[in-house]
Amino acid sequence: MKNLACLLILMVFSSQLIAQRATTEYDVIKTAQEWKKSLSDLEYYVLREQGTERPFSSPLLKIKTKGTYVCKACKTPLFKSDHKFDSGTGWPSFDREVKGNVGYGTDYKVGYARSEEYCLKCGGHLGHVFTDGPKNTTGLRHCINGAALAFVPDSK
Repeated sequence: MKNLACLLILMVFSSQLIAQRATTEYDVIKTAQEWKKSLSDLEYYVLREQGTERPFSSPLLKIKTKGTYVCKACKTPLFKSDHKFDSGTGWPSFDREVKGNVGYGTDYKVGYARSEEYCLKCGGHLGHVFTDGPKNTTGLRHCINGAALAFVPDSK
């Protein structure tokens, strides 16, 4: 019985460690069913279940046009094309975010701490940020799931 109690406590504690975010209050709030209606299966998996798309699968990797990458779920501007770079990792990468639109938390999903990024407007999971980005700019690599983003080209 004592082992069962310890196991239950550990399970509750570890579920809290999967992702710790600075905020859980968002402007855009929908039920799981509403999100599933407005997102594809892959988009839902990435944005709402903190999943990861396969590397090199996003068509956004090839975009070289000037514009803004917005949250696929709520259209909030998240990254500018001017800050995109080819990291060779297989996911769209940026050296900085649009200030005030991206939140950060700690994600323990893979067994160690990573800095998760999420949309501050809807809470959608975007990806992770690492410190192996371009040294001549911020040194950061915002490694973002293409399924979490939509691209809006600059108007001419």
